[in-house]
Amino acid sequence: MSRHAAAVRRPPRGHWLVLLLVLLVVAVALVFEGWTTHQVDAARTKPPCTRPIPREADDGKPLLRFGPTGVATAAMPPGTVALTFDGEPDPVWTPRLLDLLRSHHARATFFLHGKDAARNPELVRQILHDGHEIGSYTYSGGDLGVASPLRARLELPLTQAAFAGAAGINTTLLRLPHTTAADTLCGPEWPAAKRAAAQGYLVVASDHKDRKPWRGVVTQHSHTDLGYHEAKDLLEDRGAKRFTTISGGLGRASFLEEVPATEKIKGEGLIWSQRLGHAFLTVMVWTLTLTGVLGVLRMLLFALFARLHVRRLHRYRPGAPRLRAVRDPVTVLVPAYNEEAGIASTVYSLLASTHPHLQIIVIDDGSTDSTADIAEGIDDPRVTVIRQPNGGKPSALNTGLAYARHDIVVMVDADTIFEPAALARLIQPLAHPAVGAVSGNTKVGNRRRLMGKWQHLEYVLGFNLDRRMFEVLECMPTVPGAIGAFRRDALMGVGGVSDETLAEDTDLTMALWRAGWRVVYEESAVAWTEVPSTVRQLWRQRYRWCYGTLQSMWKHRHTVKEVGPAGRFGRRVLLYVTLFQIVLPLCAPVVDLFALFGALFRDPGEAALVWFGFLAVQLVTAAYALRLDRERLRVLWVLPLQQFVYRQLMYLVVIHSVTTALLGTRLKWHTMKRTGTADPYLLEAPFAETSEAPLQDLPPRRSLSPQ
Repeated sequence: MSRHAAAVRRPPRGHWLVLLLVLLVVAVALVFEGWTTHQVDAARTKPPCTRPIPREADDGKPLLRFGPTGVATAAMPPGTVALTFDGEPDPVWTPRLLDLLRSHHARATFFLHGKDAARNPELVRQILHDGHEIGSYTYSGGDLGVASPLRARLELPLTQAAFAGAAGINTTLLRLPHTTAADTLCGPEWPAAKRAAAQGYLVVASDHKDRKPWRGVVTQHSHTDLGYHEAKDLLEDRGAKRFTTISGGLGRASFLEEVPATEKIKGEGLIWSQRLGHAFLTVMVWTLTLTGVLGVLRMLLFALFARLHVRRLHRYRPGAPRLRAVRDPVTVLVPAYNEEAGIASTVYSLLASTHPHLQIIVIDDGSTDSTADIAEGIDDPRVTVIRQPNGGKPSALNTGLAYARHDIVVMVDADTIFEPAALARLIQPLAHPAVGAVSGNTKVGNRRRLMGKWQHLEYVLGFNLDRRMFEVLECMPTVPGAIGAFRRDALMGVGGVSDETLAEDTDLTMALWRAGWRVVYEESAVAWTEVPSTVRQLWRQRYRWCYGTLQSMWKHRHTVKEVGPAGRFGRRVLLYVTLFQIVLPLCAPVVDLFALFGALFRDPGEAALVWFGFLAVQLVTAAYALRLDRERLRVLWVLPLQQFVYRQLMYLVVIHSVTTALLGTRLKWHTMKRTGTADPYLLEAPFAETSEAPLQDLPPRRSLSPQ
């Protein structure tokens, strides 16, 4: 990618609005689905009755209409049975009930849940088409007597809206959930019935089970196997003379009425809202499953390959071939742009290296501060400063590469502090002729604040465990810009450092694999780097990294079809990065979303179990990673906090990067303001215990396995 194109084309602001709009729609749909489908208050079950219904209503008659002078009751005439079915409609049993009624030429009244009517509108229309009657059984089936004021106020209007959207009708028939005969309308249920009657509803109960069918009754059945067989037995009873609806039994016009077009449109909007919420919930459950599988699989892979990596480094068989100690001279390239805060510390840490033969080239890439002056003020013949107009980091590295005098080249960021033995350790794997590049172990220097501690955990848990696994699998995708060693002829063979992506280190590493070189990880070569200290700086850095990685993957996508080491690299690393660094971060927010949704609308215990289960897996893996890196475990206390802020930010980075990549937008290079706080001597923890060991005391590396 040219710098001119990067400067002209910027990430579009509009897709942020689209993303926010989508998130808002998803949130509203899920809240609506959760609130209407799952009980979140005391309305789940009917409480015990504390006071009976009024005496004038307790006459055994199942139909109640409230008026200014009190309550009037009514019953079916003798020889009439009003069949009623409560709940659903159910895709399995409702069609069977309709077939049963059709075969006996009978009519019935179906008291339906609004949420199920919205989910199965075709069944509502089929019920009406067969000549049956529809009543309200509330929207979610909650007890209106003890429901929250908001739920009690919305249950019946939402049900009417669902009926309007499903079949273009409203009804004035109501049966309250958790009630049977009229005397079960006791306690808080009675005021709820009165409120419903004030809105024009006829409250319908049922007769006691011991009433004989031929005396005139209102029966009550469910959309289940039991309800089906109860209705079948009743229909086959020859003593029953007439089976009809509530309105048919009362000898009056239907309790149903058509609604205007505006109400029907509102109802259809309700149906689509519920469908959307249900679809999002279904996707969320499946995504949660996928996330859980990928997350646990990644942690298991981390643990397995980290253990294999440790065994590979520390288990030597007698007589196994050893590689020679590398003492060749090294050229160190330090590209710098406005790095006055840390350039001196970086150069002095390199000069303090136990490796004696150094050429240090500082390439000032058009800095507007005193970076070049500070570097030139370091009085050491091993240090050379080159000034050039601003051309970007790849350009600076290529300029330095042209001045390199030695066959081993180490690339270092200008905010990196090397441990004294790091350089000597870093170049040792180059003793093997197949190795073209070596990745060092980058650690966070400015980790005193919370933001730094979060990134410290990320570096140890993610980056360094990743590199151990990649080395075992022989598919290291990135030699970090902070600390990496290369063969000069390998770099020249791939055309130097490319500027076609924003992740030039990943692009370069993949190019080396495709050229036939191997890339390994040297964990004992430790360098300390300064990480972003503000959310804005962190966002810009990670956005560039993630987007650049996507660019590099696309650029080298053909490796999956190649043969030999390049093909193995491509198939392994591209699959891994796609699954665990793109798909998993895109899906991972569902864990937190499901926990929040479950706490509000489902089982809080189940939600807490899911969330803490994921956290426990991460804690165990992080503890193991810290132990491998010889870091203190007390930093683990920030990991739970990381889930609420830092992890969400990283998810948004991936979402934004993928969106930008799909839109084909090019980005500018984002620089970070340095503060010079990466000095490891300022940390609470000192250098690694073995960092000062001379080269001859290091355990010799065994020769790498043949290709």
